[in-house]
Amino acid sequence: MSKSTLSIVDNRTGKSYEIPIENGTIRAMDLRQIKTGPDDFGLMSYDPAFMNTASCKSAITFIDGEKGILRYRGYPIEQLAEKSTFLETAYLLLHGELPNKQQLDDWVYEITHHRFLHENIKKFMDGFRYDAHPMGVFVSTVAALSTFYKEANQIKDPEVRRKQIVRLIAKGPTIAAFAYRHSVGLPYVYPDDELSYAGNFLNMMFRATETKYKPNPVLERALDVLFILHADHEQNCSTNAMRSVGSSEVDPYSAMAAAAAALYGPLHGGANEQVLRMLREIGDKKNVPAYIKRVKNKEVLLMGFGHRVYKNYDPRASIIKRIADEVFEVTGKNPLIDIAVELERIALEDEYFISHKLYPNVDFYSGIIYEAMGFPVSMFPVLFAIGRTPGWLAQWEEMLRDPERKIARPRQVYIGADKRDYVPMEKRK
Repeated sequence: MSKSTLSIVDNRTGKSYEIPIENGTIRAMDLRQIKTGPDDFGLMSYDPAFMNTASCKSAITFIDGEKGILRYRGYPIEQLAEKSTFLETAYLLLHGELPNKQQLDDWVYEITHHRFLHENIKKFMDGFRYDAHPMGVFVSTVAALSTFYKEANQIKDPEVRRKQIVRLIAKGPTIAAFAYRHSVGLPYVYPDDELSYAGNFLNMMFRATETKYKPNPVLERALDVLFILHADHEQNCSTNAMRSVGSSEVDPYSAMAAAAAALYGPLHGGANEQVLRMLREIGDKKNVPAYIKRVKNKEVLLMGFGHRVYKNYDPRASIIKRIADEVFEVTGKNPLIDIAVELERIALEDEYFISHKLYPNVDFYSGIIYEAMGFPVSMFPVLFAIGRTPGWLAQWEEMLRDPERKIARPRQVYIGADKRDYVPMEKRK
């Protein structure tokens, strides 16, 4: 008997089955052969929220949640955060390898010169209410791009795909900055091709009356690293949305709008906002022990701790914590950081949190940094979306090239009424 199989005995029928094991998985369709009779549909697996179901094979991101490991294309996130740039990391995610100097120069040039938006898109954005949430504007505008680039639906053409990928990575920050400026009633600031990816975004966000905006290099680098840390994270909710919607062979703008909409939710892209609310509720680090007690009594949640995948310290959290110190030397110390540090210290020494494997995740410190840099809370999910864009697109591209790809169509377990006849109105109770 092969060691790479799973033996199953169906106690309903007494029949035995041998299911192949590949990459630590069995194929759900192999369960279909397990039936009680010819009229039986066959066995299915039931897995709400995909807690233990692999929906695809991917060579992009590796996570070992037990050991706290995150790698893009095999490269540890710690090395990329220290030595790479966001655009270089984006190239890596999309192409599978780090670029040489000429490839990187060409890539940066291409992204830089696709930052501008069609003037009609600007008019489209002007149509939103003055108090529209920037993330809602971002989602809608990304979707609207499909009407401006009609060739984008030719998804089987590699060159057409590549052009849309460049456009989305390049124009994402412009859309985001315009959405913010619209929400606060400020005139739009156009891209500056002499600035870096992160530097230009800061320019479009915060430029006032100065002739030439010069971003602080510490803040510029901090934002670039934050984008790197958010660039991809395996099959999370928004990435799953990108792949699922993309499997219908829709254009990438529509698929990415779906991904961004998933990110809009407070359990995903809005998690760092919840951390800030918690820290403000605590108010002072002397109140941390009392709050910890309330958490253990299940009266409140400890936001920014724990993760569906990580059962160890989120490697991104330790990087962000270091960046926070650098940012605060420029912006001044965010008073919430003292509460956060004390909360982390006590939680990591408490047996309750250790036994439940509750460690800080990427959201625990990111919101504090964003706030210190001048970003309003409403922009937090938008910042997340900018960083995640190359990851979404890399996953989309990989999905399209997968020879096993089919349109996403999960099964369900029907628990409703059996067949019944229509009852005329006059006979209903």
